Order: sequence, then structure tokens, then C-alpha cells
Amino acid sequence: MSVALDRYRATSSAQPASSQSAEDDADVSALIERLTAEVNEVACEKTKAIQKITNQMKMLALNALIESSRAGAQGAGFAVVAQEVRNVGQQVEAIARELESQLTNRTGNLMSSISRMTDRSRGERMVDLSLNAIELIDRNLYERTCDVRWWATDSAVVDCAAAPSPAAVAHVSERLAVILGAYTVYLDLWLCDLEGNVLANGRAERFRVAGQNVANTKWFREARGLRSGDDYVAGDVECQPLLGNAQVATYCASVREGGKANGKPTGVLAIHFDWESQARAIVQGVRVGAADKARVLLVDSQFRVIAASDGQGLLTERIPLSLEGRRCGFYQDRSGALVAFHATPGYETYKGLGWYGVIVAAGS
Repeated sequence: MSVALDRYRATSSAQPASSQSAEDDADVSALIERLTAEVNEVACEKTKAIQKITNQMKMLALNALIESSRAGAQGAGFAVVAQEVRNVGQQVEAIARELESQLTNRTGNLMSSISRMTDRSRGERMVDLSLNAIELIDRNLYERTCDVRWWATDSAVVDCAAAPSPAAVAHVSERLAVILGAYTVYLDLWLCDLEGNVLANGRAERFRVAGQNVANTKWFREARGLRSGDDYVAGDVECQPLLGNAQVATYCASVREGGKANGKPTGVLAIHFDWESQARAIVQGVRVGAADKARVLLVDSQFRVIAASDGQGLLTERIPLSLEGRRCGFYQDRSGALVAFHATPGYETYKGLGWYGVIVAAGS
């Protein structure tokens, strides 16, 4: 089992910060709703109280005007006072309405600002989780590039590539089987000659590939042209017909005379990483919150889905990412879903293949 994947599985049982962030986002959303309701309730109560008082003032002023008219000339002075009280009531009523309008607008703006901040925080959290997913796979695949270069120098591999006698083929097959017993992330290991003929493999009883020719595959052609034993080929994810159409990521290194990096090339070692099960463990292990209703993906440089937490669309679906020249970011798509992404950063000597970690979550 790969070190990176083991490390990931060992630590994923703990509650990560990303999960806590999801809970924090939910708490903030609940707080916003509560604050909005309470502000609206207070504003409504106070403006209604003011309106009640102004209505009473207007009623008293009306009664005073009626009584002053009954008093005739003697009530004329009192009528002036009553009219002023009525005017004051109307002014207070206008001020109350304006206050209610301003308070509603300002609280609405405040709630909108808080909501935007929450959405931004959630988007940034999803970008971090996208980076986490692609980083884990990068580190895992870096180890694959180390494995293939190391095993290409194994004496059994070197000897068989130089002189593929039946005894040498049997010996290297046994050696490759031993490696597969210790490294369970691989489906098979193949030793090929420079013409693309498979000389031996580690699971001969399961995959009868010896004698098959792979010269037309992209990974073999690229491996055939490697300049030294320090170089390697990292292939994109594909279905391999000779391995039961399983999804694999193939890594190659050249086998050279004496196992030396600058030796004459004598063959190609190809190792087939068991992609689907290993990648699924990573995307399903990303701790998005239940409320996010999120789909965690890995996509290749053509935005083709190569891993999905729901297991759907593998190698057939394409995600139309709106990058806008960015290596990472988030946005809302036309359906209102939140789309967060992060490009592969690579790891050590593994530069990555232009893949992205992607999370598609329900809109807030």
C-alpha cells in the first residue's frame, strides 16, 4: 500500500478543520436568519407603537377641532392649538415611516453583506478541499514514479531485458509477483522489449499478457524515447483491455544495461496503478459537510471525470470548468451550484498532468 494513501487513511478518521468549517458555516447561516427575524420584529413593534401614538394624537386633535367649532369665537384660539397638534402628529407619522424604511434597507444591506461573506468563506473552504484532494493524489502518484524507476534497475528485470531466456523470464515473473504482493496498489507489472512485446508480467495466472505487443500505445512510445534511467512516463487514466478493461494509470521507465541511468536501453518496465479503487478512496474521504450536498471530483486536463465520490461519469463525463485564467477559485454555475476547483500543484519531481480537484456543491 502506498505511503501517501496509508497516511491519508490513518488521519482521515480524525475530525478535520474542514468539517469544523462546515459546521461553522451552518451556525453563521442560522445566526443570520435569527438576527434578521429579531431586527424585523423590533422594527415592526416600535414603528407600530409610534403609529399608534400618532393616531391617538390625530384623534385628539380632531376632537379638539370639533369642540372648538362648537365653542364659536371663544374656541378659535384653541382651534389653532388643535391644528398644530394635528400637524405634529402627521410629521411624527412621516418620520416613523421613513425610519421604518431606512431601518429595513440598512438591515437588509447588512444581512446581504454577511451572507456574501458566508458564501465566500464556504467557497474558499471548498477550494481548500479541492486542493487537498489533488495534493493527495499527486503525492501518491509521485511514489509511482519512484517505484517504476527503482524496479527498472532490479537485477532480474535488467538481466531478462538483456537476454530474455525462458529461465530469465520465469525468474523475473517471480520477482514481479513478489513486488505485487507487497504493493497492493498495482494491478500488474509488465516487462517489455524495445519492440513492445510483453516479455513477462507479475500476475501471469490472472492476466495472460506475455507475448502481446503494446508498441502502439502512447505510454510505450513515450517510454521508448526516454533519455535516461532517471526519466519516466506518467500516463493519463485509461481503460486497459489487456487487464480486463480496468481503469489504470500506467507509469514507465526504461530498463538499461547494468541498471545504470546512462546505460544503453534494453527494454521498458510498465507498472499499472489500480486507479479506480485508489482514487475513489481519496475523493470519498474528503470531508465535506452533509448540508453541502457536494460531489468531489478529479478531472484531467480535458476536464474529463477520472474520479468521483458518487462513482458516476468515470471517463465519460466532462465538467465545463470556467477557469477564466485561474489555477484555483470558485463560482456559481447556471444552475446555482457552487463549483470550486484547484489545479494540480505537483509534488517533488512529479509535475502533474494538468489535472484538477473539483467540488460541485448545492447552492446556498
